Amino acid sequence: MEKRWVYNSVPPPDQVTEFGKTLNINPYLTSILLQRGICDYDSAKMFFRPSLDQLHDPFLMKDMGSAVTRLKKAIDSNEKILIYGDYDVDGTTAVSLVFSYLRNFYAYCDFYIPDRYSEGYGVSEAGVKWAHENGFTLIIALDLGIKSADMVKLAGIKGIDFIICDHHLPGVDIPNAIAVLDPKREDCEYPFKELSGCGLGFKLLQAFARKHRDESELFEYLDLVAVSVASDIVPVNGENRILSYFGLQKLNQNPRPGLKALKEIANIKNDLDISGVVFTLGPRINAAGRVAHARAAVELLISKTEDEANELAEKVNIKNDLRREFDLNITEEAIAMIEGDETLRSAKSTVLFKNSWHKGVIGIVAARCVEKYYRPTVILTESNDKITGSARSIKDFDLYKAIHQCRDLLEKFGGHKYAAGLTLDKNNLIAFQKRFEDVVSASITEEMRTPVVEVDLVIPLDAINGKFNNILKQMAPFGPENQKPVFEARNLYVVNSLSNFKDRHIKFLVGQDQNESVFQTVGFDMAEYYPQLANGDRFKMAFAIEENHYNGMTSIQLRAKEIKFE
Repeated sequence: MEKRWVYNSVPPPDQVTEFGKTLNINPYLTSILLQRGICDYDSAKMFFRPSLDQLHDPFLMKDMGSAVTRLKKAIDSNEKILIYGDYDVDGTTAVSLVFSYLRNFYAYCDFYIPDRYSEGYGVSEAGVKWAHENGFTLIIALDLGIKSADMVKLAGIKGIDFIICDHHLPGVDIPNAIAVLDPKREDCEYPFKELSGCGLGFKLLQAFARKHRDESELFEYLDLVAVSVASDIVPVNGENRILSYFGLQKLNQNPRPGLKALKEIANIKNDLDISGVVFTLGPRINAAGRVAHARAAVELLISKTEDEANELAEKVNIKNDLRREFDLNITEEAIAMIEGDETLRSAKSTVLFKNSWHKGVIGIVAARCVEKYYRPTVILTESNDKITGSARSIKDFDLYKAIHQCRDLLEKFGGHKYAAGLTLDKNNLIAFQKRFEDVVSASITEEMRTPVVEVDLVIPLDAINGKFNNILKQMAPFGPENQKPVFEARNLYVVNSLSNFKDRHIKFLVGQDQNESVFQTVGFDMAEYYPQLANGDRFKMAFAIEENHYNGMTSIQLRAKEIKFE
């Protein structure tokens, strides 16, 4: 599928020159910084030298004072505290952080993760009932709860108070809890709106520690926060950048036993970045709740000894292998359904249903279908006599808004612009498939339907050297809102060493006219370009710069994003 190249605005030359003198770096790197809103010495210093002192005062968050007061009261009174969180990576890391921290000095606490299949997302009636039967009088809800007003009310009747820490968009009714910590509340003036659920748990504990303990105790949990920031695909700017910067240091240098065991079982040799967490640790932690119960993920993350962690990591890894098998099989079935039906092939959206598909992997399958067909996709299965599903979108198409226009056909739904979940009655399936296709067809543009490669800057190959790469690395951690820069170089040719491996990928040495620099280049899933490259055709290439570690040697390598022949 041919991609559309979109170029970011190039800053004015005089601004580049002036700012470049201030920082003493070359104009290409200066332009990258200006594109990211870094335009003076102070903002550059904060960007290149993050500090935990730059974190916002947690008491700026609406209801934070009430939350800390209620937590302290519970501890002073020896009340039983239940840490309640979602079954995904963000939820399980959040529960692990808050539970581990409290358990260090307070015995009367436990944790609860709802079952994905029998209870579903959010605070469940079964969870409230379990808390009541076991004598809990305070629930701290993490990565959920903002749309659980009815369950908070039920808990109140049973004598249970709630502190909600949620980062999802609130509905019309804010739950009547002791405290609702959500920066996305319209009445919350907290300066940073994009914390992960685990990040919100960290802010609650930061506020508590400022009043009652040593705040520095918290910093040993930043590896969990970094895993949540990466896996929940939240923007890696503002506080998230600071938290993940220090969290990745902890993860790479001295991780907690559970994360260390996961790294070892995933055979991770080099330092992890945000992308590495997304593709190695995240799926393994998620797998526990996808094919069984997510409690296993929390037990791994809170484990205190390496022996215990290694045993639990092995079990989680087995679940991940099972998840991968489900994922591949269902993806093959989904693609076969589309290819075998002319209406589905030519549609502007994909809505597929099969009652035997595994609920735990349909979100992954939806993402894989988007990769292949590049259109808004909903994958549905049957659960508890209802149809339930996960949806994924494409760049610039508001999936949540489209599903909202089908709300009269749904029992419940939630999510955001690019990912959502929904539940509907079986009798509404055909109507939903038609309505969703109509809504998408009416609002999607041809431009949206073409995948995008965003190019930050056009540069010559000889601009790339060790110093250039060292400064580039200091712009990490990279992720949403601070993506790794993508460059374009023109009038390129293959110098030698062109190879095709696994019938999918290519590797070659690239050169540029009147330019002595040559670089090893790798292009994943780009074997289609092999014949023209072998012919010696000239081309331009969009690429990222990375390091290749091999046999104890480190070299600069280019990762091709897209090739166009000139």
